[in-house]
Amino acid sequence: MLDMNKIKKDFPILRVKINGKRLVYLDNAATSQKPKQVIQKLVEYYECFNANIHRSIHTLGEMATEEFEKARKEVAKFINAKEEEIIFVKNCTEGLNLAAYTLAREIKSGNIVTSIMEHHSNFVPWQQLCIRKRMEFRVADINEDFTLNYEDLYSKINKRTRVIALTHVSNILGSINDIGKVAKEGGDAYFVVDAAQSAPHLKINVKKLDVDFLAFSAHKMFGPTGVGVLYVRKDVAERLNPFLYGGEMIKEVYITKTKWNKLPYKYEAGTPNIADVVAFGEAIRYLRRVGMNKVRAHDKKISKLALRELKNIRGLKLYGPTKVKDRIAIFSFNIKGIHSHDVAHILDSEGIAVRSGHGCAMPLMRRLGVNSVARASFYIYNDEKDLEALIKGIEKVKRVFKVD
Repeated sequence: MLDMNKIKKDFPILRVKINGKRLVYLDNAATSQKPKQVIQKLVEYYECFNANIHRSIHTLGEMATEEFEKARKEVAKFINAKEEEIIFVKNCTEGLNLAAYTLAREIKSGNIVTSIMEHHSNFVPWQQLCIRKRMEFRVADINEDFTLNYEDLYSKINKRTRVIALTHVSNILGSINDIGKVAKEGGDAYFVVDAAQSAPHLKINVKKLDVDFLAFSAHKMFGPTGVGVLYVRKDVAERLNPFLYGGEMIKEVYITKTKWNKLPYKYEAGTPNIADVVAFGEAIRYLRRVGMNKVRAHDKKISKLALRELKNIRGLKLYGPTKVKDRIAIFSFNIKGIHSHDVAHILDSEGIAVRSGHGCAMPLMRRLGVNSVARASFYIYNDEKDLEALIKGIEKVKRVFKVD
């Protein structure tokens, strides 16, 4: 069990008042709040060892490099990868685009398979690659219970499939996809996973999942914005050519040729976001101290309560699996006769922060037959009181719009 009082004290922003009400932050799928330990680490970098990395032999440069590489070690351990398989990027979106542009250089024909539940970041890059290469873009459907239709997915995978691009957890439905199961069916295709929503909630082991690429963002898991991770399996990373050219990613440069640096620096051109990577290392340490098993147990507890309460609200349509084991604590919904933006606006008047809109998943919105949804997403500092506030807030929305 989590010590909720201790955890809440770690997040200074939770003491902020919104419209005179206590903050009930339920927009964690968009970005999480930051514990004081991460904030302090960021300040420490700028106050104590601000310098460029991998370039200087002076004390500050060596301190900065050591802290930067410590963060890489933390990330590698967090997902059971090798350090040289961890590439720092600016966010999950850049990581997925890096994978797409790098693979585009060696893919000549065939098809790419993805799903209708993808975030635009794991949909548009592959769609555009197929358009450029005149390849077939295949999109698997979902079931009526909002889970991935594996039968449809497998029917779209064949010997000509070059890439399978799949989200681990839907940012709209909260659905958890069985990545390991799909990997076994993928054959020789490259397997690219969007783990933006799963990395903060689930224990990830890239070796067990058997994927080639896996991307996620720091800011959804207590880290700063502007930092992401692209895991690339070592043999794949060694074989492919880099996307960006410049400093640090080279070993030797001649007039007529260039030799690439060793992994992972081959893919990290230029000065990186040093301060925020260092702070991200602290965020990973925070999650490891809490324990990912406890994070998942808390997630299931909140999901069970939320499903029970939300399903009992008349006029509320919930989008996502009804079984706790099939989802994380992301709840997208609409209230009959009320636009999602109006729902979010009234909830904000009560100090409750939720997302509204298409959630960067427009193909899924069309599949669901809606233009937008309201989305409440929970994390470890959210408890039953936050859920109660959400339920009361929704009832207020219905009263304001006189919806029965």
